[in-house]
Amino acid sequence: MQASSEFFVGWGTLSLINAGLAQSKGRSGLLWWLASIFIGPLATLLIVVLPAAGRSAL
Repeated sequence: MQASSEFFVGWGTLSLINAGLAQSKGRSGLLWWLASIFIGPLATLLIVVLPAAGRSAL
């Protein structure tokens, strides 16, 4: 039972970190928080790899 609760605490913490990362790159923290709830570490990868909002890829 404890391993399950630790998993959810970790997943929730990751989602909050992702929201902060998204906001620091000029994106919606709320939308990225919701995305992180469902796709977790994949959302972290996307936030880090995608360019900041308002900047070109070059």
